[in-house]
Amino acid sequence: MLAFQKIAESRILEAIQDGVFDNLTGKGQPLELSDDRDIPPELRLAYKILKMADCLPPELHLQKEILTLQEMMAGLPDEAAKLQQMRRLNFLTMKLNMMRRVSPLLQEHSEYQMKILEKLDRLPRAGK
Repeated sequence: MLAFQKIAESRILEAIQDGVFDNLTGKGQPLELSDDRDIPPELRLAYKILKMADCLPPELHLQKEILTLQEMMAGLPDEAAKLQQMRRLNFLTMKLNMMRRVSPLLQEHSEYQMKILEKLDRLPRAGK
């Protein structure tokens, strides 16, 4: 999979250098992000109302809270305060994992996949 990504990336860079993308319609215009073709018709109205009310789904709200807590913990010098926040972080992570439809064990692999691929890219290859 990584080889295909590298090939695609190099072809895109070549196209940019050749000016292939210079005369595209809509160049310099903002993207239209309100396309809801992928949302099931019965959910479109509800999603639109939630979007206008600036409401996040519970999972996204929890993810946002977890990220904020992680950033805050990085700057805490006090070990006791860090331990207390770590307990809160563990609780929020457990709560988020219980809300998901997919087991967190299945998602765990995807977290480390990019790190493994990066390490493999750094290994010396035969013939170089």
